[in-house]
Amino acid sequence: MGDIQRWEIEEPYLHLHCGLGEAPYYEESSHILRFVDIVQEKLHTVDLSKGPSSHHIHDVEGAISTTAHIVGSEDELIVGAKLGYAIFTRSSGKLEYIKKVWNERDGPGKAERMRCNDGAVDAAGRYWLGTMNDPKVQDPTDEGVLFRLDPDLSLHRMIERASIPNGVGWTLDNKKMYFIDSPTRNIFVFDFDLASGAISNRQVFFHLADDELGVPDGFAMDSAGNLWTAVCGGGKVLKLSPEGKVIGEITLPTRMISCPGFAGEDLFITSAAEEEPEKYPESVQYGGSLFRVHVGVSGKPQNRFRRT
Repeated sequence: MGDIQRWEIEEPYLHLHCGLGEAPYYEESSHILRFVDIVQEKLHTVDLSKGPSSHHIHDVEGAISTTAHIVGSEDELIVGAKLGYAIFTRSSGKLEYIKKVWNERDGPGKAERMRCNDGAVDAAGRYWLGTMNDPKVQDPTDEGVLFRLDPDLSLHRMIERASIPNGVGWTLDNKKMYFIDSPTRNIFVFDFDLASGAISNRQVFFHLADDELGVPDGFAMDSAGNLWTAVCGGGKVLKLSPEGKVIGEITLPTRMISCPGFAGEDLFITSAAEEEPEKYPESVQYGGSLFRVHVGVSGKPQNRFRRT
């Protein structure tokens, strides 16, 4: 890769055993970092001003895969859950669906064999959410859909026939949208119309070489327009320029890296349990942990869902 920025993480910030840690999200006003464990159905929080001793685990009513804030509410989060979009009330721990994504047109059993995965809110307050086959039920096929929930709660199917839809995000000028379908090894880029939410002209922004271990997973955008993508199965995070070139690499002491998220100029990185412990015993110890590294650049601000 030539002369690129390099960071090496040797041990975790929080030594955990998440089944599938995902969706790190920093709340700047409270200094709280939250992330989920989809497999064990937990919501984790840690006060970064106090450090690892403030780590707390919250039980949730079913698997939550991604979270976002809502304009005008601090107690409620909008989340991706098993059956679609739900409101999670932090003070009570209650989870209530506001839009289930499957209906009669999808045929029998679709809701049971699917779950939500990664997602993000665009600058107009629409929540984009990917769905995939639930690994607890069956192996992934191409049944996945990337949905878009508008502020009026109208639901739109934006991309179909996806396998494992992961990261979703936008360029600084909101003219392009990035999207990952992990088994393709591609990060796709679309033309994006902020006013309507329409996407078009899909192209490959970055392809992870076929001889590299792992696949692209979740990603985060920084304030300079660079994209930082986890490589699940590859034990690293890649920093990509707006032109799709690798300009940085973070190596970690476990393989199953799932998603990065910014908190100030630190990057927090979630991970999952090692899927092949006999083949990769060195990856087992820290699989499912949370990692931190100082990268010297802040993240692109997160958007809130604009419920009407």
